Amino acid sequence: MRPTVTIALFALVWLAVSGSFTVPNLLLGIAAGALSLALIRGHIQPDGRRLRPLKILSLLALFIKELALSAWKVAVLVARPKMVLKPGIFAFPLTVDRDFEITLLANLITLTPGTLSVDVSADRKVLYVHAIDCSDPAGARRDIANGFERKILEAFR
Repeated sequence: MRPTVTIALFALVWLAVSGSFTVPNLLLGIAAGALSLALIRGHIQPDGRRLRPLKILSLLALFIKELALSAWKVAVLVARPKMVLKPGIFAFPLTVDRDFEITLLANLITLTPGTLSVDVSADRKVLYVHAIDCSDPAGARRDIANGFERKILEAFR
């Protein structure tokens, strides 16, 4: 991504977070974005991969859908008079291999009600996930692989 685009995005995020849409605040956001970029510029190595905005929107849409569905499932589970749960931790073999992709996948899983990313193996090939209902770990693995992980690969590769 070009530095000017990155600085503009940082400035827009600054405006949204601060809640003050004034010219001085915009200039402060641009300055903070430029300073942030200057500080980390030596640590960033471009890998030649392109961002695909439509695929990123597709990933966002999937997250919103999964968020709503899992929130509903968790609400139904806890509203039952007798909760029949089988919580557990399962290992999810990772196809994604970059730190950013692994972190994004782990965060998407954690932000979805009923699941929590617990750990990543030292070789970064397995993600351990806790599920409130782990009665079908193979199905949960399949859902993650065909959902979030596939969309991440499409958006960032």
